Amino acid sequence: MSMKDKAKNLAQISKGKMKEATGRAMGNDHLEDEGVVDQTKGHLKQAGEKVKDAFKKR
Repeated sequence: MSMKDKAKNLAQISKGKMKEATGRAMGNDHLEDEGVVDQTKGHLKQAGEKVKDAFKKR
């Protein structure tokens, strides 16, 4: 996994956590849901990169 991709994925996860917390604090369900979606996307991208790395090592 390239460091650039890893950093982008971690940034998306962090952004999602901030959106979720802000939405929860403001009582904005839509913003909270967007945060959860951003986190999920970041985690899925991380998993995809790890699968790619596993195949490259073989």
